[in-house]
Amino acid sequence: MPHLIGPDFIGIQTLELDAARTFYTDVVGLKPAVSSPPGAVVFDTAPIAFAVRTPLGVLPDAEQLGQGIALWFGCDDADALHDHLVAHGVAIVFPPKDGPFGRYFAFRDPFGYTITPHTVDTAR
Repeated sequence: MPHLIGPDFIGIQTLELDAARTFYTDVVGLKPAVSSPPGAVVFDTAPIAFAVRTPLGVLPDAEQLGQGIALWFGCDDADALHDHLVAHGVAIVFPPKDGPFGRYFAFRDPFGYTITPHTVDTAR
């Protein structure tokens, strides 16, 4: 039977592509991939590629973006990233705490998406 294998690419949409590129590179610390298709910025993330792109259709109100979707990113130090984002004025949804996947917290990006970073073992 044909079936899904698992997530292979994650993209979020924004009307402000240049602002999204700046936020995710300069504030969050992601590195842009060598190339991206028109209307998108793909980042060099592993094991799954992440991108921001211009809308494929009409976007709902920014307060509704990503509602019901959990976007978790591995990071090297959730507490340090939290402090860095706070220093840059990023809205924090909840502060760092221990959870089933290690230390984690959530922030809201300038476009209305909630992102949850969690500390992962980068030596694996």
